Formats: sequence, C-alpha cells, structure tokens
Amino acid sequence: MEIIRFFTKTNPDPYHDQRYLPRTSAIHGKTDRPLTILAPESWSQVAVDILAQKYMRKTGVPLGDGQLGAETDARQVFRRLAECWAFWGRQEGYFATEEEAKAFSDEMQYMLAHQIGAPNSPQWFNTGLHHSYGIEGPAQGLWRYDLHTKQCTVVPNAYQRPQASACFIQSVSDNLVNDGGIMDLWTREARLFKYGSGSGTNFSNLRAGGEKLSGGGSSSGLMSWLKIGDAAAGAIKSGGTTRRAAKMLILNIDHPDIEAFINLKVQEEQKVAALVVGSHLCATHLNRIIRSAWVKEDDREFIQPNPKFNSALNEAIRNARASR
Repeated sequence: MEIIRFFTKTNPDPYHDQRYLPRTSAIHGKTDRPLTILAPESWSQVAVDILAQKYMRKTGVPLGDGQLGAETDARQVFRRLAECWAFWGRQEGYFATEEEAKAFSDEMQYMLAHQIGAPNSPQWFNTGLHHSYGIEGPAQGLWRYDLHTKQCTVVPNAYQRPQASACFIQSVSDNLVNDGGIMDLWTREARLFKYGSGSGTNFSNLRAGGEKLSGGGSSSGLMSWLKIGDAAAGAIKSGGTTRRAAKMLILNIDHPDIEAFINLKVQEEQKVAALVVGSHLCATHLNRIIRSAWVKEDDREFIQPNPKFNSALNEAIRNARASR
C-alpha cells in the first residue's frame, strides 16, 4: 500500500503548527481531583475533558527511573495509537517500505491532533498500551485470526492484540446455563464491556412470561432476564473508566412480551421524573413542616409536634398531603 504524505508533506513533525499548553479538566459532581494535561490550545474544553477523564491511561505508563504513572500529554496518546497501527501494518505487510510506515504514523498523528479523524472508544482505551508501554493483562477469552496460519487462536495477553472494535452483535438461545444461553450472554457482555465495547442482542428466542418450562413450571418471562442484564451492565465501568456500558436490546414485534418490552424504558423514565418531582415536593413541604413545628409563646420558642395544638403545623401537613 502506497502512503503519500499530505498533512506532513512540508514538515514531517505532526505537531509543528500547534501549541500545547497545560489544560485543566474537572468534571462537576466528581470527587476526583482535577487533572492537568498538556493538550492543543485550539481544543475545546469538552474535548480536553473527554481525553483527560476517559481516554488517557491512568496507570502503568513508564515515567523513567523505574517509576510508573499516567499519560499526561495528549501527544503520548496520539503516538500510542498511530505507532501501534503502523506496527501492525508492518507485521501484516501493508507497507512497502519503512518510510511509508513512518509516513502513515505521522499522518495519523496529525489527524488525531487536529481533530480531523478519530477512532472508536476501545481504540483510545486499549490500542498501543502493550506496544508503547509494555502493559500486559491476563487472557480474557479473546480470539484473533492469524493471516499466516489461517487459523483462529486465543490471545494470551489482553493488550498485545487488544479488543479494538466498538460494537458486537451477539445471539442468545432459550436456555439458562449452557453455552450461548442467558447467563453465558451476561459473561460475554461483561468481557466486551470491560474493554469499552458495546453489545446488541435480539432476545426474541426467549420464551415469554407464563410459558411452560421442561420441568413443569412456568417461565418468569423475558423482562426478568433483561433487568439482570441491565443491572450487570450498570455495574461495569466500560473500558475501565467511568463510562457506562452500552447495550442494545431488540425484540421482534410478534413476541408475546412486546408490549412490556416497549413500556420498559418508558416506565424507567417515569421513575426518574417521579423522583425529581418528589424530591422537590419533599424539600418544599418537609421544610415547611419542620419550620411550622416550632412555636413561639411568651418569648419562648419550643417544638409542638402535635397538629391538634399547632394550627400552623396542621395546615402545613394538609398542604403536603394535598400536593400528592
């Protein structure tokens, strides 16, 4: 494959026309300390926050003198990605010469730094960690296709050939614990979520609530299993960061549980709305009730909790009940 320099034609340095300044990233509501990184002056604060909080490696990066730490310069991330892509390209014979591989790496770094192009999240999370920093991880049940042997082989190191695809479509069969079944799906999804990928599944194979089981009982239904999968996904920090795992659920229109499936997300959104409204009502009326419980009499202030003897408290309680 012939690689012709375009962005780095006149100057091979991918960063020659950028200024890198200390930029601080602090996410509102997080207890973590603000992060300060070197990033392009031209980048928006949102772009800096995403890179610093989500995509920069937080541990295992060699700092010199045997010390390990975090990525603190955006250029470290760009080099980690582009140089690993070029390395893989050389391994698989994509480049005719070493110069073309170098040109590919420089062009990719330029495009990443100037926000001309960007890969998916699993690439930011995982690619280049082994190649650039020597970071290793135990085998996670991942497989790869070897172009030379034409065989699929187990990946012995989680970061040497990392999981770099964003989305996976997975099947599920109507059994509980066997391979390809319901509980096996949660395991497979956890493996994907751990390294930042998302999972989508059509659940139409699962029987509906009330249908007969082989043991003589009746099925608890599709919806009970979906709640387990959602809870498992919510507990996993996707890519090892604070990003929530991404799931896509599909159900054919002719499935007996289709109405419950359609209403599931609506009901969850209604719960959120009810919590928000309820919190405002509680804050308003409970504060009034607490204030009304205090009574002043003969230059003396005391609590009168009995609404029979405290008209203001009685009125506050009636107003709170009427607001339900």
